[in-house]
Amino acid sequence: MRAAAAAVLLLAACSSGDARQEAAAPPPPPCEGATFEGASFTHCTADPARHTIQMVLGPKGGAPYRSLSQLAVDRPGKNHAVAFAMNGGMFDEKGQPIGYYVEDGVRLHKLNTNEGWGNFHLQPNGVFYGDADGHWAVRATNDFARNIVNRPDFGTQSGPMLVIGGKLHPKIDADGQSRKLRNAVGVDRKGRAHFVISDEPVSFGKLGRYFRDKLDCPNALFLDGSVSSLWDPEHGRVDGGPPLGPLIVVEKATKGST
Repeated sequence: MRAAAAAVLLLAACSSGDARQEAAAPPPPPCEGATFEGASFTHCTADPARHTIQMVLGPKGGAPYRSLSQLAVDRPGKNHAVAFAMNGGMFDEKGQPIGYYVEDGVRLHKLNTNEGWGNFHLQPNGVFYGDADGHWAVRATNDFARNIVNRPDFGTQSGPMLVIGGKLHPKIDADGQSRKLRNAVGVDRKGRAHFVISDEPVSFGKLGRYFRDKLDCPNALFLDGSVSSLWDPEHGRVDGGPPLGPLIVVEKATKGST
């Protein structure tokens, strides 16, 4: 009987140790490689329990950074907190946003509902936005205008929408001839924000299906095309290339925050 009791205690101790070891295991890296329909992507996840999100254009009172590397150079004291960063939002030749843009609760550009040409004006376009408590969302611009009354803590407008209410944008071909490096964002049904950048030229349709079918995002927003860029500190990646505009910075949450 004593041997049996000792065995039970030993098993309990081992199970407790395993549980502690599992609890202490580090979380997976926020950015990982992925494949979908034969194409290669980098997929980064922002979890409200682990991360915060903010928009960054440039230093306070200064010109836009125009690159992720310049962002890193100009904020060395904050770089340890960066989980990843990605360009996000349409901009003019000076790097200034041409659509809705909110940084630290301050609106720097109003919602853009103008007609025009190009990806941004392939209606509907949309807004990625959220607050400091980790409530993040993507909405089509007309939906955002009708339903969002209080200003978010961050927001950026881009376009076109890729997925709207679980369906692909009606004007996007299933696998069109336009193939470029592309990046986009979507929020899944658990409230996590998924940032995806293609590692090779892909169509709008394929990128949209990745968000709909693989990531279960009912709404997803195209962020940009040929200039798509990622800063992934954990893997030593800082993309260069043509000048950028608004930047989405995902940081590791401090203790006590969501």
